[in-house]
Amino acid sequence: MKVALVGNPNSGKTSLFNQLTGLHQKVGNFPGVTVDKKTGKAKLPNGVTITVLDLPGTYSLYPNSLDENVVLDILLNPDNSDFPDIIVAVVDASNLKRSLLLFYQVKALGIPCLLVLNQLDEALDKGIVLDPQKLSEKLDVDVLEINAREGLGINNLKDILARPQVLKELEVEDLSPEYTKVAKEVGEFLNEPNQYRNLQIAAQGEKLSFLTTAEFVGIEKIKKELNFIPSKFQTWETMMRFGAISELQKEVQRTKNTEITTSWLDKILLHKVWGYVIFAFILGSVFQAVFVLANYPADLIDAGIAALTSTLREVLPAGKFADLLTDGLIAGIGGVVIFIPQIALLFGFITIMEETGYMARVIVLMDKLVRKFGMSGRSVVPLISSMACAVPAIMSARTIGNWKERIVTIMVTPLMSCQARLPIYTILIALVVPNELFLGFIGYQGLALMGLYFLGAISALLAGLVIKKFIKSDSKSMFFMELPAFRPPRWSEVAYTIYEKSKTFVLEAGKVILAISLVLWVLSSYGPGESFSGAEERIVQASPELQGAELEDAIAAEKLQNSYAGHFGKTIEPVIRPLGYDWKIGIALIASFAAREVFVGTMSTIYSIGSKTEEDGTIKARLKREKDPVTGEPVFGVATSFSLLVFYVFAMMCMSTIAVVYRETKGWKWPMIQLAYMSVLAYVAAFIVYQLLK
Repeated sequence: MKVALVGNPNSGKTSLFNQLTGLHQKVGNFPGVTVDKKTGKAKLPNGVTITVLDLPGTYSLYPNSLDENVVLDILLNPDNSDFPDIIVAVVDASNLKRSLLLFYQVKALGIPCLLVLNQLDEALDKGIVLDPQKLSEKLDVDVLEINAREGLGINNLKDILARPQVLKELEVEDLSPEYTKVAKEVGEFLNEPNQYRNLQIAAQGEKLSFLTTAEFVGIEKIKKELNFIPSKFQTWETMMRFGAISELQKEVQRTKNTEITTSWLDKILLHKVWGYVIFAFILGSVFQAVFVLANYPADLIDAGIAALTSTLREVLPAGKFADLLTDGLIAGIGGVVIFIPQIALLFGFITIMEETGYMARVIVLMDKLVRKFGMSGRSVVPLISSMACAVPAIMSARTIGNWKERIVTIMVTPLMSCQARLPIYTILIALVVPNELFLGFIGYQGLALMGLYFLGAISALLAGLVIKKFIKSDSKSMFFMELPAFRPPRWSEVAYTIYEKSKTFVLEAGKVILAISLVLWVLSSYGPGESFSGAEERIVQASPELQGAELEDAIAAEKLQNSYAGHFGKTIEPVIRPLGYDWKIGIALIASFAAREVFVGTMSTIYSIGSKTEEDGTIKARLKREKDPVTGEPVFGVATSFSLLVFYVFAMMCMSTIAVVYRETKGWKWPMIQLAYMSVLAYVAAFIVYQLLK
């Protein structure tokens, strides 16, 4: 048996899905968090296992975006493999009028359904009191009270789902005579008895994937003959249903004169000046915490990796296997795991903002701002989501119905700094920005990190301003959003999100880094002909005074320069030298195109192979020790480090981002334009920064 969860965004639908199935899915406070349909299994009291579908949130059966269209496409097609046997309509008890529009439409389709009232606590806070029994009588469906966040009422819901025979198929309502003939003729043409489904197919046939060309043409002919205007029908239906809902509210809902405690807070958080000031302050605090709180555990992990490497070198017999393990795998993976504390803290704070309801305020606050740059409030969701990863962020742009705004959003989203850039930012900032306080309590390193994130955000807005000039579209979009009530965060959800994000960061990045570390070690440990095999002899002859560790370092450095990786790095060095980068950094730049996290791991591997000095065990020590052989100056000085930081703010994230842009835009045009403009922007900006600071 298939059970579909249907409801408005922020109605608690996804929380109910988690309670029923035990699957943990992202629960946000903004429209479109569930872009694709989600499925899971739930076991009922009678032992039957059902399939639960979490359909995308929508306000009605008239979709304004790609994700909302999924709901329409499934519910209008009984032959769809995901067509439900039962619909559970999740209704926000604090906003009955808005929620019941979708319920009335679903009910009219004749699919067996039941209604669950969620967020009753918020309704009570607003002074709203409902009569579930009377609501059930008026709607002729089972009505249950639940609290999806706390898991209350879930067992009662399972009991009813275990008795599907009590859910009788609903009769279709009477239609206006004006549309009865259209519904009848479309029904005869499609052999479909449900009149409301016929009208929806007639009104929105171009959005339905299951109609054949012949069916679509036939329906269009009927519409033309009967002068059926879809927009007129939509207006009539919406007004008719809201009228019925208003009458229903008079009988089932009482409202007390209760002061809404969040109203004064919203006036501050959504203020045209103070709202932005508060948001900037919160972000600044987050970035300060990323450095201050994560510094100690990160240093401990780094020291632990160094100690492990040193121990293995002592225990294992010298040879290629020991070098592969210590200089390749451990050095590469170590370049990622030391950043787990920063990743955990960043996502912990973001989850708290989502859980409390503040992130929804940020989206509303930003709507007016981003519209000036070719986007809308719906664009804020992908932009903020890209702080985690650009790939799902770009996919979430499906919630944007306006084609122009969607393309602009997709094109600028990678400029927002993602979690993969965080390791690069933190390691380079730690090398050149002093760990000191400004005004006695503001860390310079935290300010630098916040500056990089703001640089990416400002660049995204400016890029949107330029890109929108080249995209022609006359359509206008509207953005509306019901602000959720403020609530304390569920610490279990915060902890789970931190765990999941940290695990994903390590596993996903780890797979790429493991492969690249192996390839890089091979390319760095072997080389062509005499230039590589004769490295040791050349060093001994050229510098007979060298002994012990100094001799080993010199030989290792000479071999690295003449390895396959060294030859490749030397080939591209003339192109990147104006940016302040040597051939070793060039190798890391190319490798990091697979995934940005790879940069630090690659540098760690290269410097492990190029140096055998035990005291340089930590990643920071290796990078800080590296000297330019020509000038004798540190490679990672102020000019080069800031040039790299700026380069990674603007450079295209990774191959996965290009792939998802190709998929979402259905062609190579936009991803190639995106790759070109971001690459040029990154190169020019890094060049300017280096030339100014050197």
